[in-house]
Amino acid sequence: MNTVLRRVAAVRTSDGAVLHAVVDGSDDAPVTLVLAHGWTLAQAAWDDVAELLTPKVAEGELRLIRYDQRGHGRSTWGRYADDVAELSIDQLGQDLGELLDDLAPAGPVVLGGHSMGGMTIMCLAAARPELFGDRVRGVALVSTSAGDLAPAGETLVERLQLRLAPGMVSAAIGGARAIERLRQLLPPSHPRHQKLVRELLYGADATDDMVVAGAEIMHATTIRAFAAFYPALGEHDKRQELKALADVPVEILVGDSDKLTPKRHSRQMAEVLPEANLEIVPRTGHMLPQERPQLVTDAIGRLLSAATSDRAAA
Repeated sequence: MNTVLRRVAAVRTSDGAVLHAVVDGSDDAPVTLVLAHGWTLAQAAWDDVAELLTPKVAEGELRLIRYDQRGHGRSTWGRYADDVAELSIDQLGQDLGELLDDLAPAGPVVLGGHSMGGMTIMCLAAARPELFGDRVRGVALVSTSAGDLAPAGETLVERLQLRLAPGMVSAAIGGARAIERLRQLLPPSHPRHQKLVRELLYGADATDDMVVAGAEIMHATTIRAFAAFYPALGEHDKRQELKALADVPVEILVGDSDKLTPKRHSRQMAEVLPEANLEIVPRTGHMLPQERPQLVTDAIGRLLSAATSDRAAA
């Protein structure tokens, strides 16, 4: 196998945030794949998929970009460093657009987004639809949602959640140091920590190694990122703004036991995008890129093939 060319990039956004990205492959590859990760994760959440794509990168068939979303991993907060009140998933969509302008200014692009990363792509499509069709030629939406994530407020518990959410964010950010100390007492290696993560995020077939790896990525995320993006996820709603995605091939994947973005969310997207390929994966939870990396890679592979075909280039 050929050696994979790798470089680390720092993309400075218009408001001064610095997005940490890793670029694998040659600049003259026929197509670029950009992968966006989910809430409280980092680009490492895509490592298993990236490893399966390495042969394509090594052969010069693909350029792969993974990056840490704002406030996650090694990326900074920009104008939200002191106040996260106005933070939104739309901001993440703008970030992705600026990353494309900087690192992939020309040539075909395929986008893959897991969870909040999928929402990021939807926000970019709503804000800059002209990118989709010519530049962006395929989208993988993995374990994600176009909206309707906030509690409906129909029950007492849901009404309390809605009322307490802003206060919870302030309290969590204000008490971040204390919470961080508490987290150190229950590290990812602790069986109770792993049990909680498994029950919330993984399906029946997930291995212990998968669970520990996911727990370690999340454990490295700050309490501030957890708290700041919680209300933004609830406010995200692009159910009426997916039109640009109808211009490109779309793969929608979801685990049948996903508790965070249940399969009804993927079905809603598929109803709005009837040409999309919907795959509901048995015995799988929210962490599809880890739990079923080959399946996710295969879906991305179909998009890459379409993006570089004569038909897509026409």
